[in-house]
Amino acid sequence: MANGVLSAGSRLPPEDQLVERYAVSRTTIRTAIQSLSARGLVEIRRGKGTFVTQPAITQELTELTGFVEDMQALGREPSARVLDRRLVAASETVARQLSLPRGAPVARIQRVRLADGIPLSFDETYLPQELGEKIMTDDLENQPIFSLLEQKYATPLIEAEYRLAAVASHGTVARALGMEAGSPIFLIERTSFSAHRRPVDYERLYYRGDHIRFVTRLARRAPLGARALG
Repeated sequence: MANGVLSAGSRLPPEDQLVERYAVSRTTIRTAIQSLSARGLVEIRRGKGTFVTQPAITQELTELTGFVEDMQALGREPSARVLDRRLVAASETVARQLSLPRGAPVARIQRVRLADGIPLSFDETYLPQELGEKIMTDDLENQPIFSLLEQKYATPLIEAEYRLAAVASHGTVARALGMEAGSPIFLIERTSFSAHRRPVDYERLYYRGDHIRFVTRLARRAPLGARALG
């Protein structure tokens, strides 16, 4: 893997071949594979084998961008698979983020986002009913929601609030991303605002923890004493 003989997507030889080739026990081989998996270098796919993963994506959180913009900037090929789109009653959290009454109808769109054909995130997007009903009719596998909002529906996105947490994947997310339930993932909750700080888009973005890392850069404020002297 290090010298490129096994490239990303390659399948590792079966356990029996590895045991024979390296003259070690099956336990040793399994321990080595689990170590590679824990480091994000291989992916164990139940019933299929063990495969070399793509190098982890490093994404900067410095400005409000969508998945397609992020992947294109990194030289990756973005795509999407729509799992569901429908009107649902806003939960307390969704209602609060979109400044709506609890139980108000909102559009919910669920998609798997892929980079170079590999599932990277499960996205759950909530939009106010009037705007969401329009967007649900669009080709959401080929048209980013951010682009639709800004270019087709004249809804400029000015800023967003991000909340990040490390969580364990539950059944729906794990199945969508082809992971074991309970695997570690990043959860990003993002509320995007239009003019006059009007919330127009609330998302729960579940990113595979073994495929991506997030970085940001922060400036330090001047110490209180220095500001007072200034």
